Amino acid sequence: MSKPITAVMFGAGGRGMHAYGPYALAHPDELNFVAVAEPDEYRRTQFAKAHNIPAENQFPSWEALIERGKLADTAFNCTQDHMHYASSIAALEAGYDMLLEKPMTTTLKETVHLVQTAEKNGRVVQVCHVLRYTSFFSKLKEILDSGRLGDIITVEHRENAVYWHMAHSFVRGHWRNEAESSPMILAKCSHDLDLLVWNMGGPAKKLQSFGSLIHFRPENAPAGATKRCTDGCPAADQCPFDARPIYLNMATESWPVRAIPGDLSLESRQKALETGPYGRCVYYCDNDVVDHQTLNMEFEGGRSVVMVMHGHSHQEGRTMRYDGSRGTLRGQFYGHEQRIEIHDHLTDRCETIEIPLSESGHGGGDFGTVKSFVQAMRGEAEALTNARTSMESHLMAFAAEESRHNSSVIDMADFRQRAEKL
Repeated sequence: MSKPITAVMFGAGGRGMHAYGPYALAHPDELNFVAVAEPDEYRRTQFAKAHNIPAENQFPSWEALIERGKLADTAFNCTQDHMHYASSIAALEAGYDMLLEKPMTTTLKETVHLVQTAEKNGRVVQVCHVLRYTSFFSKLKEILDSGRLGDIITVEHRENAVYWHMAHSFVRGHWRNEAESSPMILAKCSHDLDLLVWNMGGPAKKLQSFGSLIHFRPENAPAGATKRCTDGCPAADQCPFDARPIYLNMATESWPVRAIPGDLSLESRQKALETGPYGRCVYYCDNDVVDHQTLNMEFEGGRSVVMVMHGHSHQEGRTMRYDGSRGTLRGQFYGHEQRIEIHDHLTDRCETIEIPLSESGHGGGDFGTVKSFVQAMRGEAEALTNARTSMESHLMAFAAEESRHNSSVIDMADFRQRAEKL
């Protein structure tokens, strides 16, 4: 058996620490982290302790790590979205193959240049489109490819973000403001767009999008609402977005509680709500990303696809429906329940397929993604995707924003040509 590949970690936050880092601890014969770059001292120290990384290989920034030269076979890039481009280009030019958290970058120009740079340097960039590696979506793909549904005619796909997830990430959190992060359709749904391209067997031909920010605005604040949930807000008892039950009552090992910087003692969490971003009233934040968006797409052969993204769901998960000439498939992909139903037109019978749950995040996709990357680096198997394949979902997201802002229908062939010339 070949020796484990070595890796450096850019960013020891939620994805680096809790999604991908644990794979090395569970499979030390396959993957070994030898260095970490993380600006938060507590997180940097915790990651280094877990992976036995010496002090000289612990860095406050990815720039400092890069300055030391090439320290490992690969780089895991789990920095914040707006850091992806610069850190990825630097890693590629330093000779690293890379596992890159989605989205690849936050702008169309940077995304295209990143892919072109990877190709020019002959480097592997595998994007963390983790849903491709789940049992659920692997089974869905298998059913579609089998022809059991006949010719796929139309598809409905919904990304249902639970209300408190929306408040945490896209109102109070890192992805709330487009200028500081990226459009929500890119940050949240590059997964979903990648799946649709995969399942439909090719890219979309035309695309149109609608969406806006409706609810999380100052004019919708309850009467007398305070700027922070810790300031004695008179509307707290009737507000589903009160930060205190979310961050003080949930288990400390759960997300989003562990997103709070520093230690997770009750005292520390209370102080974080009083002074940090997660204690702010959702109606008085500097958020500007949408809270709902739809995409209408046409694929080869005239097949139609509708995707809905929103942040007002009662539970987190994806739901979908594929209607074909011989059958209908309905799917539910929730953390606690994963099920596929197939209704056969000929027999009028319904088969239900229960998908076993996984201990790894994203329905097993987190570990599945790392395993795929490791196997590709060790020459044991080919990865499901490459940088150019993953770029298509990003092009669709940027095209959706162009359509949403301009009230236009986007010809994707023309959009791709324009993008490559950037």
